[in-house]
Amino acid sequence: MHTRYLGPEKLAVSAIGLGCMGMSEFYGPTDEQEARATLRRALDLGITLFDTADMYGVGHNERFIGEVLKDVRHRIVIATKFASVRTPDGAFKGVCGRPEYVHQACEASLRRLGIETIDLYYQHRVDKEVPIEETVGAMAELVKQGKVRMLGLSEVSTKNLRRAHAVYPITAVQTEYSVWTRDVEAHVLPACKELGVGFVPYSPLGRGFLTGRIRSVSQLAEEDFRRVAPRFKGENLQQNLRLLEKLEQIAAQRGCTPAQLALAWLLAQGESIVPIPGTRRVRYLEENAAAADIRLTPEELQAIDAACPRGAAAGERYPEFMMGDIDTDR
Repeated sequence: MHTRYLGPEKLAVSAIGLGCMGMSEFYGPTDEQEARATLRRALDLGITLFDTADMYGVGHNERFIGEVLKDVRHRIVIATKFASVRTPDGAFKGVCGRPEYVHQACEASLRRLGIETIDLYYQHRVDKEVPIEETVGAMAELVKQGKVRMLGLSEVSTKNLRRAHAVYPITAVQTEYSVWTRDVEAHVLPACKELGVGFVPYSPLGRGFLTGRIRSVSQLAEEDFRRVAPRFKGENLQQNLRLLEKLEQIAAQRGCTPAQLALAWLLAQGESIVPIPGTRRVRYLEENAAAADIRLTPEELQAIDAACPRGAAAGERYPEFMMGDIDTDR
């Protein structure tokens, strides 16, 4: 596994990380034994960046990651997030970036993870009622206290990224980015490159769509949130499948899987880009990790751009009720 570096501090991480959300919820039932095996296999493959959040499974994901990886703490980078608030029974209460909540959330995450310091601490969503300077100022206090090493922001606009970075150096921005979700290329990604901020794409495989294994929502578990995602429904899905078929043809010509093609394309977008495909199965983890060794030619990159240009995917990336938490101001 190759190494890449995030942010002004040059945080060293594996070129491909592991998104752990699905091990707790959102994608249907989880086999805990297989999830454990996936985490351990990730270590064997040289993956060092493990991404979680306090809201995944209402704390379950942090506890699970902390327990399984506690004996290799010195070898890994743990990234977690705060701000998306849920009740103990899982109901969503909204977004909170108040300074006092920042400290409370960090303490709770440290306890669940069973660690003394969080390597990379993200604001999961921007609180539109609290100036980002106040939130990041509180996060910076956590760094001074030794509870956090470096700071990140998730789904942040260019304007708020600049404001935050002026308060304290931002190591990484985490936002959805893949060959079928390319919005960040217009403003956020250029700003990250200008400021020297690393970029961590989540859902780099389009929530599994770019693997080619999902052709209908009927394949998804009843509680899988993709059943209500616009891109997986009706005519949107049919149009997106036509895009996928073009990518599958390019992958076949290259001799790799569509998932590996999608990840290799992301890695080719810049040395400070570190995708975190999520999986809870060993075989998919191994497939994803192998993408780090694929170097696409200029001709292949052009073919991918032509097959799936910016804006080609049909449908919003989230249902309307979830899009309200996205910080979209430039």
